[in-house]
Amino acid sequence: MKIHKRLLSALSVTALTVGCCAVLTGCHGKEGLAAFEIPEEFDTSRGYEITFWAKNDTNKTQTAIYEQAIADFEALYPNITVNLRLYTDYGKIYNDVITNIATDTTPNVCITYPDHIATYLTGSNLVVPLEDLFTNEKYGLGGREIRFDSPQTEEIIPQFLDECSFGGHYYAIPYMRSTEACYINKTYVEALGYTLPDVLTWDFVWEVSEAAMAQDAEGNYLVNGQKVLIPFLYKSTDNMMIQMLKQQDAGYSTDAGELLLFNDTTEGFLRTIAEHAESGAFSTFKISSYPANFLNAGQCIFAVDSTAGATWMGTNAPLCDISPDKVVDFETTVMAIPQFDPEHPQMISQGPSVCIFNKADPQEVLASWLFAQYLLTNDVQIAYSETEGYVPVTSKAQSSSEYQDYLSRCGEDNSTYYDIKIQAAGLLLDNVDNTFVTPVFNGSTSLRDAAGQLIETTVKSVNRRQTVDDAFFEKLYDDTISLYRLDQSDGPGTLSASGKTELGKLPATSVILLSSLAGIWCLILLYLAFQAVKRKRIRQ
Repeated sequence: MKIHKRLLSALSVTALTVGCCAVLTGCHGKEGLAAFEIPEEFDTSRGYEITFWAKNDTNKTQTAIYEQAIADFEALYPNITVNLRLYTDYGKIYNDVITNIATDTTPNVCITYPDHIATYLTGSNLVVPLEDLFTNEKYGLGGREIRFDSPQTEEIIPQFLDECSFGGHYYAIPYMRSTEACYINKTYVEALGYTLPDVLTWDFVWEVSEAAMAQDAEGNYLVNGQKVLIPFLYKSTDNMMIQMLKQQDAGYSTDAGELLLFNDTTEGFLRTIAEHAESGAFSTFKISSYPANFLNAGQCIFAVDSTAGATWMGTNAPLCDISPDKVVDFETTVMAIPQFDPEHPQMISQGPSVCIFNKADPQEVLASWLFAQYLLTNDVQIAYSETEGYVPVTSKAQSSSEYQDYLSRCGEDNSTYYDIKIQAAGLLLDNVDNTFVTPVFNGSTSLRDAAGQLIETTVKSVNRRQTVDDAFFEKLYDDTISLYRLDQSDGPGTLSASGKTELGKLPATSVILLSSLAGIWCLILLYLAFQAVKRKRIRQ
């Protein structure tokens, strides 16, 4: 009996190990897919059904644009059916792709970010390199067999296209681009005795924010007469930290994947943030909620969010999330994010890109490429950019008479031509040369999350009346490195996201899938072991 128990125990451990290894291999990239080769001809005698995973912000207009684009494309290619699956969060798309890699059910075309694609690339040939497709004379950008007015490669804004190049290949095409903007209650700034500078600086924002904290004897803030005020609210704290570091030419990461985030400059920023969080002058979206809601209610002065969120900002915002009786009348100004050096502004370039997943059938991949390419046409680019403060990614669309007419009608109404939205788009158009992107490598998503977590944890700790000192920052760095598995040292002060940490933290759905399949393996092997023992007893 003791031998039998040890046998079962050993088999259980073996089953669990084998099961986990098998699933992990599948989850992070199935082997066996051949590298994609462009077919000589697209076979139009066959039918193709492709899936398109996209993101919108519960914006029905955006959904309608996707649906119209699909209908128009299918009219041109009646043998291709495109199935749309919508998400409200890029993180959910990322999680689902990771999970679906294990079952070989990734989408054909996916709106995503380069940081996410870098993780998908851990599987062999999972994502299609696009440079050969770009230049293919038949089916490439502007190819002679294309049934629509496709842009040429040189008509894609070079800075936006370069963002899709990493690991020696182009793994995506840009879809829309945005940056961050500071939406300002100019009325309150002037009521406090200040005048907005030509270029917003961090010192100015901190000073005005602290001045706004003055209250009367009853606890009402003098500037707005309300009990609630958070003068400075930031939506994406990862972007906040990344841009502050870039502006100071401080370390964040290298193209090779060295992680330089945890440095003295970062700590200095966090100490400043802690100081203003303690006074109540600063908070974040994750802690307090959407900056737009506070801005529109007269409870925020500087609200930093994407230019793609412009339709939520301001007294007349068409997508305002608070009740009309809570909205305060004020003058809104759109400016670039705060800078350390006004003479050399730096702001992040962001926005969704489109990648194509490899499949066993090259014809299916080519059908996917044709649809992805259709998303770059003027009709799609201009229509989608008009829904938010996005900018089209092609010079072909930007210079078109239709788009120029759209920009010229700024403020004509509070929907299509909402002035804050068009001003936000203009901010990026005027600053393309001042934008930057972070290095993309397997693990860069985790690093980005860690950058924001440093700020979030600091502000939360201040709110909980914890002491923010040298010991706090030492523990903060250690905890953040551990949380995001950034724990492979390449030398003093330098980390690397390579090796075991490169995939970052698995999504919850993946963990469940791994656990379930490992359990099944255990049960199967336990059953086989039991049957073997039973047969042995019978023979005895």
